[in-house]
Amino acid sequence: MKIVSLIAALVVVSSPALAADKRVFRIDSLIATQKGGAITLQAKGAVQRGGWSKPRLHLVRNEGRVMTVEFLATPPPPEMTVIDGLVPVTATARFRSRAELVHVEADANEMTSQVLR
Repeated sequence: MKIVSLIAALVVVSSPALAADKRVFRIDSLIATQKGGAITLQAKGAVQRGGWSKPRLHLVRNEGRVMTVEFLATPPPPEMTVIDGLVPVTATARFRSRAELVHVEADANEMTSQVLR
């Protein structure tokens, strides 16, 4: 029974789907719009090589006037063969907020946008 539990734990730990998300390389554009108490963000950027998956926007802080978000994605597993070169990524998210500014952070840069109403 202990061996089955150990094998199950190893499978879960080694699963690439559970790899830790990291910031994408850069953000190229950001559009923030508000409708009905929710802000919709549309971000475009790039990663430095292929194989990245599940790009998303993660809320870090929502402090009154400014909302801070990270642009994240799941990197490929180390053993995966991928292309080297900039690969575009996009993400869209909706957050409950009445912020006036949205600040999005990537690995190499960051971008701030006024929320369009």
